[in-house]
Amino acid sequence: MIEARHLRVLRAVAATGSFSAAARELGCTQPAVSQQMKALEQSTGTPLLIRTGREMRLTQAGEALVRHASGILAGLTAAEEEIAAIAGLRAGRVRMVSFPSGSSTLVPSALAEMRAAHPGTRVSLVEAEPPRSVEMLRDGDCEIALAFRYPQVRGADPAVGPEWEDLVVRPLLTDRLIGVVPEGHRLAGAERIGITELAGEPWIAGCPRCRRHLVEICESAGFTPRIDFATDDYPAVFGLVGAGLGVAVMPELALESVRPKGARIVPVEPVVHREIVALTLPDLARVPAVAAMLDRLATAAAR
Repeated sequence: MIEARHLRVLRAVAATGSFSAAARELGCTQPAVSQQMKALEQSTGTPLLIRTGREMRLTQAGEALVRHASGILAGLTAAEEEIAAIAGLRAGRVRMVSFPSGSSTLVPSALAEMRAAHPGTRVSLVEAEPPRSVEMLRDGDCEIALAFRYPQVRGADPAVGPEWEDLVVRPLLTDRLIGVVPEGHRLAGAERIGITELAGEPWIAGCPRCRRHLVEICESAGFTPRIDFATDDYPAVFGLVGAGLGVAVMPELALESVRPKGARIVPVEPVVHREIVALTLPDLARVPAVAAMLDRLATAAAR
């Protein structure tokens, strides 16, 4: 294997014409230059220099290697500088995937702080619900995935437990689920309601994971919800409820980015929470830009 340090010595010998002159240029001893040239010739399996008295000439193989050495060493220098920039957060990228209510609440301030602190680091964002976001992380399509899980139904949720054991899990916040009913609903003015009081209502459900969780909550309370509509879009949920087409439960975090019209928020019992986390791979967690972005997300969630 050809080593970069040997190429630097060969280039110095070719430029100066002798081991001693090359040693002076490189700041080392003449025996050290000689040893490195022998090691390089052993690596290539062919002589690179012809020594005739005090004169030293390159063989044809030596000339070819010197021609390539400049480009190779220039490329290595550029790579070293780029890696140093990434390590020092002067460059690099972080690709994030987030579910919608996270990307409209937690992510914006975290991105703004990241850009202000490290303008050379490029951060991108696309939306996907778990488990798709977790799949994207494992497939190498992103460095950070925002996801959520319902600890209360650990056995039923494939995103909880063993599926996350290979990932770094950064807890961000706990998000309470709330009830949403039409403004003229019989329970619109209640301070708190039991979920069984909504047993006979038409329901509007969210993403597949949330929909599965809703069914489990209702079935544990003794009834199966009649789901008339399903949408991943929280403004659409509020719009459907506001139009009197049904009731819903949704994360409290969604209220931060949606102004409900014609709908009323009602606390629901039993109290149910979902845990919001940022996920990354163990090796990625050591990348400075990824670690910095995780810290910004945690700061945004703590507000």
